[in-house]
Amino acid sequence: MNHTISDILPEDKRPIEVTASTKKSALSLSNFLDQPSRTLSSSHYLERQKKRESNARSYPRRLPLTLVKSNGVYLQDSENQIFIDGLAAAGTLALGHNHPDITAAITKTLNSGMPLQTLDITTPVKERFIDSLFQLLPSNMSQNARVQFCSPCGADAVEAAIKLAKTVTGRNTILAFSGAYHGMTQGTLAIMGNLGPKSALGTTVPDVQFMPYPYAPRCPYGIGKDGVKASLNQLETMLTDPESGVQKPAAIILEAVQGEAGAIPADNEWLKGLRALTKKHDILLIIDEVQAGMGRTGEIFAFQHANIEPDIIVLSKAIGGGLPMAVIVYQGELDQWQPGAHAGTFRGNQLALASGQVVMRHLLEENLHHHAGKMGARLKAHLQNISSAIVGDVRGRGLMLGVEIVNPLSDKDSLGNHQVDGDQARAIQQEALKRGLILELGGRFGSTVRFLPPLIINEDEIDVIAERFSEAVHLVAARAIS
Repeated sequence: MNHTISDILPEDKRPIEVTASTKKSALSLSNFLDQPSRTLSSSHYLERQKKRESNARSYPRRLPLTLVKSNGVYLQDSENQIFIDGLAAAGTLALGHNHPDITAAITKTLNSGMPLQTLDITTPVKERFIDSLFQLLPSNMSQNARVQFCSPCGADAVEAAIKLAKTVTGRNTILAFSGAYHGMTQGTLAIMGNLGPKSALGTTVPDVQFMPYPYAPRCPYGIGKDGVKASLNQLETMLTDPESGVQKPAAIILEAVQGEAGAIPADNEWLKGLRALTKKHDILLIIDEVQAGMGRTGEIFAFQHANIEPDIIVLSKAIGGGLPMAVIVYQGELDQWQPGAHAGTFRGNQLALASGQVVMRHLLEENLHHHAGKMGARLKAHLQNISSAIVGDVRGRGLMLGVEIVNPLSDKDSLGNHQVDGDQARAIQQEALKRGLILELGGRFGSTVRFLPPLIINEDEIDVIAERFSEAVHLVAARAIS
């Protein structure tokens, strides 16, 4: 006999029934505001998860929730507590939870009788997906683009991009940047900046060269804004010096806004300089837009803030409309794959192709990325107005923001920055959760509180997030001082 979550839960813990007439009001800002402080405690489900799931699980350790209902930017747990989702499945849910257009597209596809998995055999749904995707591309690329459907995760798409670059150029070296996050496979770990996930593996894929990722407030060169020039000069020297010790790269890969590193935006002049250098030296430029793409930063793609076009774009997360999907898009002249050179069983997921079209339609018809830019600017202004000694840096673009938490009693570095404080960031995350905010951590030592809400969030919800986050910051700061 099949059971729903409501059947299993005790009667007094069953979630609010969400029907067509009550869905809007049940999971809404007014009901969110009416609730008292949330209780964070273990449950039957969390205990079962702890006993049966891998020790590699991560989110439940920081967000101990059993989720049962969702709508828009709201989530409800098994205790009938309502939360505002500032994580959105790591940026996947651009249109929020259970968007009616997504639901309609999936339902229509299911009811059509078409096959749900087709490998890379084409369908009308797939062709419409490609049409929508090409309409989003920069003008030069859209005229001659090719798309490779990958296994449905961003890491596999990154693997495909690297393989394609090596195939096209005949070279092996890949240049990556400190702070980078490109996935958790053996290959993508090799180009990850974070040492933690790869420390237990010993040797990773060879021929990767790292360079500092310049960001003025915490410049790795110690020279602030001049770090951009230093980085470009270092790269130019590396590529032209016969004694550099570094083989000419097949590609340079980067995020235009580093996500897991704590929402660190690339300087636009630096991106332009990188594009010029890669063209000059016949090196492919790969931009990983897995988290930043699909409107999150205020442009369709984060690299568009610098008015550049890469050779290869990596896309996943939001492009599937909440379902697994990953692709790379690249210039047509790079299409030097042999048949079957990159494949994956689930690259023909018709439901994801249908739901992904909905996200792209909203971007095209409603300029959803512009809305994300406005909401992000509003949230960023609120965050910058939090007067607390433990708030170091507020950064990011659009609805991809981070607040760096510091220890105000620590010594300052040469640029005047206090040391980052991961312990206080974790405390803020927990206090924010008690106030109904689901936020994530990132950055060095987990010291940055990150904001990745659905792009459909409105002004009132932004203001509530900022208010409650400020309360959490001030409470943790007061404890630290006392």
